[in-house]
Amino acid sequence: MKSWIYGFFMTWGMFLVIPCPVRRWDENARGKMMVCLPFIGAVVGGLWALAAWGLGYLSCPGPVRALVLAAVPWLATGFLHLDGYMDVCDAVLSRRDLATRQKILKDSHCGAFAVISLGLLFMAQWSLFLSVGPVALMPLAMIPVATRACAGLAVVSLRPMGTSQYANLDRRGRAGRQAALLALALLAVGLPLIRLDGPGCAPLAAAAGYGLAAWYGFRQLDGMSGDISGFALTLGELAGVAVLTLTR
Repeated sequence: MKSWIYGFFMTWGMFLVIPCPVRRWDENARGKMMVCLPFIGAVVGGLWALAAWGLGYLSCPGPVRALVLAAVPWLATGFLHLDGYMDVCDAVLSRRDLATRQKILKDSHCGAFAVISLGLLFMAQWSLFLSVGPVALMPLAMIPVATRACAGLAVVSLRPMGTSQYANLDRRGRAGRQAALLALALLAVGLPLIRLDGPGCAPLAAAAGYGLAAWYGFRQLDGMSGDISGFALTLGELAGVAVLTLTR
């Protein structure tokens, strides 16, 4: 149990900008970090839902509310996944050969394709939140849980790129981690479906969006990496927000 607790806080320290209450690295708990990702998603989702409730309670103007809601998941993670999204957009949209795309992916410089893609992403997410009033809080909170369960499942299941930080991931016990992550993904998707309405399908759309984006990134760059996971997670959340707002 102690290793799971350490694994959770290690994941917190790596994927959240919120100060971690326990700062300790235990190499024995490293293999449990991917399974802890959905619980980090629960923290992000809780903040997202709390922000949505608070902005509604304060009757904030629509553009301000949409701006804050668009930014909350990015701010909570220190723009970590946005960095991966921009890197993958830069590489894939270059339409160069595989070796050059992989080289662009690891380049620390920000290209025009990355900037344009970020602008389009922000405008899309801001416009979606601006198009509605109050949003359904439970489906909103479950979107980051669903995408991070899918992210963990993809990382432990798909072949990593040779240059990826996941190339040295311990594969022992992979079947157990896959089962746990699949169960968490089904839980995140299934709970909001109890609503029996359009917004309740938002986490399902987020999971599907992650899967499609991860498959595309994997095919284009010949392997899985943290950047591809961030790319897929960002687009998965956008897909979830689209269903959440457009099906009311």
